[in-house]
Amino acid sequence: MYLMMKKTIYSKFDKRLITALPAAQFPGRIITVISEADADKAVDYLLSCDILGVDTETRPTFHKGEQHKVALLQVASHDTCFLFRLNDIGMPASVIRLLEDRTVPKIGLSWHDDILSLHRRSEFEPGYFIDLQDIVGKIGIKDLSLQKLYANIFHQKISKRQRLTNWEAGVLTDKQKQYAATDAWTCIKLYEEIRRLYKTKEYKLVVPVEPSSLEGTPTEKAMAKLA
Repeated sequence: MYLMMKKTIYSKFDKRLITALPAAQFPGRIITVISEADADKAVDYLLSCDILGVDTETRPTFHKGEQHKVALLQVASHDTCFLFRLNDIGMPASVIRLLEDRTVPKIGLSWHDDILSLHRRSEFEPGYFIDLQDIVGKIGIKDLSLQKLYANIFHQKISKRQRLTNWEAGVLTDKQKQYAATDAWTCIKLYEEIRRLYKTKEYKLVVPVEPSSLEGTPTEKAMAKLA
């Protein structure tokens, strides 16, 4: 009799294990959007998909009080990712239409913060968005970062080397494009797998025992001696 092996996941994943994991990489097409006409076509395509992954990138700040607006909005389907260069095209009507759409689920992580950042470019009424941080607890996971979640569930690492690069550069590098697309695409992968695991219960949750709970804090040790 064939028995389905349950996937082992952890309530908290050890960050030290991530380095040795193979890298996750978006396998599909990556298309940069640098005009309103291209944005119109991209949004028409994206709204014909059944699910989308979303993320944003902003030029990093290295000085106190310095702020930048969102430079890039990346939106991925299972096989295509569009990189909307908002620092070049702003927030055209088509992008607003995408963000306000209520028919296609759009999956992000810490997306509440992204919406606040996008509002600095233009006002819009957020449509059908699902934040992974709002649902991972359903299968017992406490970690909330994309890197830890993906390592935990898929045993692959998401490189963060490009995160602090210049997202307002005249031309994005291939590494920047791949990084941006991978972040958006992995949101879809995580959402679909979390839903599958929650529905089928085909997982085993391991709750690591933290050293402090075994040895006790200095205060707890001192109290024990007095008892």
